[in-house]
Amino acid sequence: MADFVRFKTVMIALALLGGTISAGAQTAPPPPTPTPFAEALRKAADDLFTKAAVSGDRIELVIDPLIDAASGAQSTATRSMQATLMELVRTNYPRFTVLPFDSEALASKPVVLVGTFTAVNNQGVADGPRDAYRICLTLADLKSNSIVSKGVTRARTEGVDTTPTPYYRDSPLWAKDQATDAYIKTCQGTKLGDPIDPGYVEKLTANALINDGILAYETQHFREALAFYRTARRLPGGEQHRVRIGTYLAASKLARREDMVDAFGDLIDYGLGTDRLMVKLLFKPGTTQFIDDRQITEPYPMWLSQIATRSRQKGACLEIVGHTSHTGLPQVNDRLSALRAQFVMDLLLTGAPDNRGRMIATGRGFKENLVGTGKDDASDALDRRVEFKVIGC
Repeated sequence: MADFVRFKTVMIALALLGGTISAGAQTAPPPPTPTPFAEALRKAADDLFTKAAVSGDRIELVIDPLIDAASGAQSTATRSMQATLMELVRTNYPRFTVLPFDSEALASKPVVLVGTFTAVNNQGVADGPRDAYRICLTLADLKSNSIVSKGVTRARTEGVDTTPTPYYRDSPLWAKDQATDAYIKTCQGTKLGDPIDPGYVEKLTANALINDGILAYETQHFREALAFYRTARRLPGGEQHRVRIGTYLAASKLARREDMVDAFGDLIDYGLGTDRLMVKLLFKPGTTQFIDDRQITEPYPMWLSQIATRSRQKGACLEIVGHTSHTGLPQVNDRLSALRAQFVMDLLLTGAPDNRGRMIATGRGFKENLVGTGKDDASDALDRRVEFKVIGC
């Protein structure tokens, strides 16, 4: 009888527990409703500035340029967001004074605004279509070394131009580094009152110079851009991937062939050192042939030669992985991406046949998209990359 009572008690407890779990599942909040881009940005900005836990009648503010959290790039959308934020501060939040993002302003320990803009699946499905943009804005107070405000919303995708700005569009390859990760963590991985990531703070002055270099490059002041990158690299926190990319881009525009080759080799060494190298080799749609744009494809032979030479020098074995954007049938994209990887491997082996036993070619289709919008234009070029992964020999 006692055993029966104990059994009944356990069953009742399990039933109650099950009911509690079921009730919790039923009351789970629905996904946020995306709103038009301008409205979503305004809502995030109003939350950010009205709820800022920072005192004073005049608060100095600098904006560390907003980025796409998937790619780390600035785009037409993130640039327009920054301009809108500056105008909103000027007209609606006069206690904030926007200062240039430079070393002089940073020396006064202002409040820093960081922001990310990222294509997501609104239902939270990992491999689902990217049908919304998540806007994240954060204020980091350098005086108190803490996060003092947040603004997060979802935006619809209609009318949003995510074309990368010229520096990021022209970049020959992609790789996140510690500086980009620290920026994204400061925006997305923090809550109110948290300390600022010291890795982000350490790099702020270098970030300002790198931003100057990017703007100089995009206004075709290539010598000035090169000087900014070289100065930034000598600063604490200046050993960044954006500096390597900028040095290569400026050298190529200045037609400094040797500097260009050395800078690209530096990029390759960095990628091989992190076991992952993503190169933007652009193909004609549905084919294994590079696009018919000589201005874009002219450096491809040098790129591939440097990859073959430097991987051989380091004794590295490579998996060459093809990718496609999120359009078309999965099985077709899987095969196409594998054929593109094989095409690139054949080109590498043409100049270095002794590497044959150290390379394999595979395809991922659109399974590992970074952007995932399926626009098939400059905005999702990274999804059509060829990736070189260092593997065991």
